[in-house]
Amino acid sequence: MEKVDILLATYNGEKYLSEQIDSILSQSFKEFRLLISDDCSTDNTRKILEKYASKDNRIKIYFQKQNLGVIKNFEFLLKKVENKYYMFSDQDDIWKEKKIEKSLKVIKETKSDLVYSDLEVVDEKLNVICKSYWKLKGFYKKITKYNNFESLYLNNFVTGCTMLSKKDLIKEFMPLPKNSKFVLYDYWIALILSQRYKITYINEPLIRYRQHKNNAVGSKKKTDELKTVDEIRKLFINVKKEHFKTFIENEDKFIDEKFKRLNIEALEYYKMLENKNKINFRKWGLFFKLYKYEDFFYTIQNFLILNMPIVAKLLFKLKRGKYEKSKKNN
Repeated sequence: MEKVDILLATYNGEKYLSEQIDSILSQSFKEFRLLISDDCSTDNTRKILEKYASKDNRIKIYFQKQNLGVIKNFEFLLKKVENKYYMFSDQDDIWKEKKIEKSLKVIKETKSDLVYSDLEVVDEKLNVICKSYWKLKGFYKKITKYNNFESLYLNNFVTGCTMLSKKDLIKEFMPLPKNSKFVLYDYWIALILSQRYKITYINEPLIRYRQHKNNAVGSKKKTDELKTVDEIRKLFINVKKEHFKTFIENEDKFIDEKFKRLNIEALEYYKMLENKNKINFRKWGLFFKLYKYEDFFYTIQNFLILNMPIVAKLLFKLKRGKYEKSKKNN
C-alpha cells in the first residue's frame, strides 16, 4: 500500500499541538509517516513531541539547532520526503477523520498532481465561524470556475495545510523563495506546479482551521485592520510589488516567456502607482489583464483604490457617513 509523508513544522505550539497530532493519528488512513521539525521552541513543544514519538513509531522528529523560520523549516522537511505522496500540517488545526483518505481518493480518481480542499473556520474552542473558508475569502467562484495557473497568478487560493501532492514534483518548485512574507510556500508550490500539472479542488472542508491571536496566517483580512483608503492602497501596492519582485528573482521557474515579461511589466506598474496619489490614467489595460480572473466587485474595488484613490476616498467617506448616521439612529 502507498504511504504518505505528513510534514509538520512546529514552533512554540504547546497550546494546540496535542489536539492536532491526535487528529492526525486518528485518521482513517493509517499508512503514513509524521515528520516533525521543531524550530527551536522555547515552550513545552519539545516535551510534547518526545512524548508522542515514544508511543508511535510513525513519528519522526527533528530538532533544529538554530531557528530556520517557517519557510526554511518546511523546505527542510520537503527534503526528507520518501513516500510517493506528501502533505503539510500546521500545528494548531484539527484534521477531519478522513482527510488523508479523501485526498488520496481524489488525486487518484482525477489523475491529478496536487489536490487541496476547503476549510471549516473555527475559533479557539472549535466553535464554527464559517463552514467555507473560500466563501469567506470571496474566492469560491473563481476556484470552482477556473482553478488554473492564470487564476492563481494574482492571488493564492491553495492553502498548504489542505494540500496533498507527489514527491516526484518537489524538484519543480525547489528551492522555496525565502525573502517574501507575501509569497508563502503554499502559494509558490501551487503556482509553479499549475503551469504544467493538474491541480484539483476538493469542494469539501477537510480541516478545522483554528483562528486565534497567534495565527501566522489566518482568515481575517489584512485590510480589516486598516482605517483609511491610503493605508489600504499602500498595502495593496506593497503586496503586489513583493509578489512580482519574487517572481522576477525566480524567473527560471516560469515556463511561458509571456509571463516572464508580464512579471516585469506588473512590477513597474505597481511602482508607478506609488507616485499617483489622486488619479492614474496609465496602464489600465495591464490592470484588467492582471485582474482578468478576479470577481467583478473585487476588480472594480481594486481599480478605484489603485487608479482612482481620490474617487475611492470620496466613496469611502460617503459610506462612512451613512454608517455613522445609521449608528446614531439606532
